Amino acid sequence: MIGRAFAFACERHADQRRRSGEDFITHPVGVAKICAGMRLDTATLCAALLHDTVEDTSASLEQVEREFGEEIAGLVDGVTKFTGITFQSRDERQAENYRKMLVAMARDIRVILIKLADRLHNMRTLAAMPKQKQQEKARETLDIFAPLAHRLGIHAIKWELEDLAFATLHPRKYKEIRSLVNQ
Repeated sequence: MIGRAFAFACERHADQRRRSGEDFITHPVGVAKICAGMRLDTATLCAALLHDTVEDTSASLEQVEREFGEEIAGLVDGVTKFTGITFQSRDERQAENYRKMLVAMARDIRVILIKLADRLHNMRTLAAMPKQKQQEKARETLDIFAPLAHRLGIHAIKWELEDLAFATLHPRKYKEIRSLVNQ
């Protein structure tokens, strides 16, 4: 099943590139690897591989459901719905409301886990984006995604998200602290 999902994603993303110039398929594969590191089930790994096919290619949700079943299509649909949400406020109450909304919208916690893996992979590969976009993504990560990972008890992902976001927002301070820690 994972092999089929990989082949489907490769076929759909065949002509796409990331801003870094890499083949786009490296992103869904990276997200699936993060999910595998959390020891998530086969359906979740398939959905991680397929999570951008409906949003970024000509594939439809119906196609995904026909090929992979209702469970995987439901996960892909859930992740796709989150992608349309924009986080514009730095207000702590507003950030908390966004976190609550994400949890409430996800009928299946695996949708949030895939979204966290998606954000983590995007943060790891942020350098190819324009500086302004990097800053926005880093703030969003600190305000929404790292606290969400903390709330779910996924501390390794929370720490890495915070680390990557801090390095983006405060590069000099980050290097200073990093060198002190490494001594």
